[in-house]
Amino acid sequence: GLLEWALRDDLNRVAPRVMAVLNPIKLIITNYPEGKIEYLPSVNNPEDSDSGTREIPFSRELWMEAEDFKVEANRKWFRLAPGKTVRLKSAYIVEYENHITDENNNVIEVHVKYFENSKSGSDNSGVKAKGTLHWVEQSKAVDAEVRLYDRLFADESPDGHKDKDFTEFLNPESLQVLKGCKLEPSLKDASVGTTYQFTRLGYFAPDSVNSSSESLVFNRAVTLRDSWKGKAD
Repeated sequence: GLLEWALRDDLNRVAPRVMAVLNPIKLIITNYPEGKIEYLPSVNNPEDSDSGTREIPFSRELWMEAEDFKVEANRKWFRLAPGKTVRLKSAYIVEYENHITDENNNVIEVHVKYFENSKSGSDNSGVKAKGTLHWVEQSKAVDAEVRLYDRLFADESPDGHKDKDFTEFLNPESLQVLKGCKLEPSLKDASVGTTYQFTRLGYFAPDSVNSSSESLVFNRAVTLRDSWKGKAD
């Protein structure tokens, strides 16, 4: 709707960019030095040249989104999979090596190798990567609860059906509560009243009642793209 469009347009210009992993699995860079942590610069807001950069920790062991890996993928899949190469945002290009599953055959860990001379801003590796993934370094990650608010109704006009009651169109997924999400450490001191763009995920703000530095709670203000448009497509 128009209100959501206006909110996205405003937040795109002012919201700091940060990285958060909502459904984490382990990402291990097998050829990265064990015990090493480096701090990489990442742009706070590409729409605001005065916003500067922040330093984000990077190491051999990271968190990635479970949805960003497929065991079997076609040519149009530009995220991680066997035979695929991706860039880790503000960091390096990595290439799939293998993965580990649990007793239910769910992927819980992905192993990759990195190209040392592919660092963002000074890449001379010659390696091509079509996709870019967000991530969070494991040892410095901050745990959080994230609440995904969506539309209350699953139909644009729930009261526009003469033969059906509007309550039949209630969206059962209008609220999802995710626990154990992994956030970059800069968000430990996130202030109430500030809205952040979680890279690739949407716009989120600390809960004004339940969130604290000891127990972070973030609410989604709006998705990154219009969900109705996606359904129409």
